[in-house]
Amino acid sequence: MNNIILELLQKQYKAYTGHAPEQIEELPPSGSHRHYFRLKGPVSLIGVRGDSTEENRAFIYMSEYFSRKGLPVPRVLSRSADDSLYLQEDLGNISLFNIIERCHQTGTFGKEDKELLRQTIHYLPDFQFAGTEGMDFSFCYPYPEFDSRSIFWDLNYFKYCFLKATGLSLQENDLENDFHHMADILLQDNSATFMYRDFQSRNVMIKDQKPWFIDFQGGRKGPIYYDVASFLWQAKANFSDSLRQELLDEYITALQKYLPVDKMHFCNRLRHFVLFRTLQVLGCYGFRGYFEKKPHFIQSIPYAIENLRRLLQNPCPEYPYLYHVLRQLTELKQFSAPLPSPLLSQQRLCVRVTSFSYKKGIPDDPTGNGGGFVFDCRAINNPGRYDRYKTFSGLDEPVIRFLEEDGEIITFLAYAYELVDASVRRYLERGFTSLSVSFGCTGGQHRSVYAAQHMAEHLHKTFGIQVNLIHREQHIEQTFYAKY
Repeated sequence: MNNIILELLQKQYKAYTGHAPEQIEELPPSGSHRHYFRLKGPVSLIGVRGDSTEENRAFIYMSEYFSRKGLPVPRVLSRSADDSLYLQEDLGNISLFNIIERCHQTGTFGKEDKELLRQTIHYLPDFQFAGTEGMDFSFCYPYPEFDSRSIFWDLNYFKYCFLKATGLSLQENDLENDFHHMADILLQDNSATFMYRDFQSRNVMIKDQKPWFIDFQGGRKGPIYYDVASFLWQAKANFSDSLRQELLDEYITALQKYLPVDKMHFCNRLRHFVLFRTLQVLGCYGFRGYFEKKPHFIQSIPYAIENLRRLLQNPCPEYPYLYHVLRQLTELKQFSAPLPSPLLSQQRLCVRVTSFSYKKGIPDDPTGNGGGFVFDCRAINNPGRYDRYKTFSGLDEPVIRFLEEDGEIITFLAYAYELVDASVRRYLERGFTSLSVSFGCTGGQHRSVYAAQHMAEHLHKTFGIQVNLIHREQHIEQTFYAKY
């Protein structure tokens, strides 16, 4: 964690609450270049550091605007003078996507799960039509409205960051002709409504069994169809056709509060936005995955391709060459593997987490697979150098307090979580059965024990998988059994 950012966060928190934060935890990065931190103390807040002040101001303005409209968004409680940093309400750790992921793992959407989905999409028209009642769209970032420029930006994003990366040969003129035709069709509806733009389950937090909405700063004036496509055809949400239709009906019911709806006309318009949004998403996955090497986006590509494959079951006479290219794309060998089954793999994967002393050697992998992660904790400030901690281990409160107040181990684990989480997701998708994660320090008593314990708890909480925890030098073993 950058020390300057940390100092700024501490000052901002203290100025707002009157107390210094007791702990600052850097949260996993998202697709953007903003940095998020959880500041714990008398009240838990989320600190946001963004390089673009225009983007920050867009979020701050929209947060205040939607809050006044009574919509469930986090309030911005404090902001720096230059708007490079702000504090907002903490909505917790559970997103709607976590709920969907769990449902896929168990193989069913329960009554409460469907209710959360219905509540979420029922709110969408409220956001969209709030924009007609006095929103200043000049705050929108990077564009104030959905126009031909933003459409071509997204289509070229798809072409250059995804399509060309596959090696397919293209007739550029024919492709551009279809892009222009698509832009004309998408812009047929002039609307003063608010287009959330990234209305999807990762941007919906669940608090007190109700949805709360984040990451709307990219919104702008635009047509209502785009957000419906974003939510119902989100790649990794992988909704069944029946559930998607159920949620679409819920949306149309909520929409009728604002305007009459001809469902056939609505669905005919919607299909163009579903195709456009799918291409935009693939462009994003290509850039974030292939170029920035972010594993979450690479893992999402098969789901987006499957969405595209289903869309192409119906002809697209408006875009003949684009349709031809997309059919070729979905038939490429690298996209031919079936979607992974999370339920099957979730039941099979077991992660072994071990703490150890380097003096006694790195642990063997009893599965015979070898490999896995070995993290060296010896660069972290060592409580074992002080006599008062020598009788304690990393499981005891005095050592825990020492390590967390020092802060180095928090940052260390944040990076370790990111690396291991990416492998666990991939292991689940590929049906692997075992993964080894080890943490070593000088004596296998303080730093490695703390790190291994927290890693085991994190993996069990995040994925619900079985985790076998071994503190080798402490002769302690613990099993976290699979939840599902």
